[in-house]
Amino acid sequence: MVEIHDTHHPISGGLYLEDQRSEAKRRTTDFLKNRAPKFLHYFERVLERSGGTYLLGRKLVYADLSLFQIVEGLRYAFPKAMTRLERKMPRVVALHDRVAKRPRIAAYLASERRIAFNEQGIFRYYKELDA
Repeated sequence: MVEIHDTHHPISGGLYLEDQRSEAKRRTTDFLKNRAPKFLHYFERVLERSGGTYLLGRKLVYADLSLFQIVEGLRYAFPKAMTRLERKMPRVVALHDRVAKRPRIAAYLASERRIAFNEQGIFRYYKELDA
C-alpha cells in the first residue's frame, strides 16, 4: 500500500502532486514496470500452488479480500497499465472476479455504503501517471 501511495507522493505526503510531479512520474514508471508486476505475479504463483480457487485453497480468507481491494484500487488508479498487467495474471483476475461475485460482497459493492475511490485516498487516478 505504501508503494502505491508513494507513486503520487514520492517525496512527501505533505506535498501536493503538483509540487512533486516529475518525481511522481519517475516513481510511477518504476512501480508499474517493476514493483506491481513482481507483487502481482507473486500472488499469481500462490494461487497456482494453492490447489484451490483462493490463496489458501478452497476457503476465502482475509488475504483474498485484501488482494481483491488492491486489484480494484490499481484498476482505478492505473486503468491502462492494469489492462496490460492483467493479461499476465489470469488467476489473480479470476480471484478478484470470484470475490466480487460473492453475494454479501456484491451487495456491499452495489450499496451506498461503499465509498467510491477518490483523489483523497491511497488509490488516486492521475491521467499523466497512468502509463
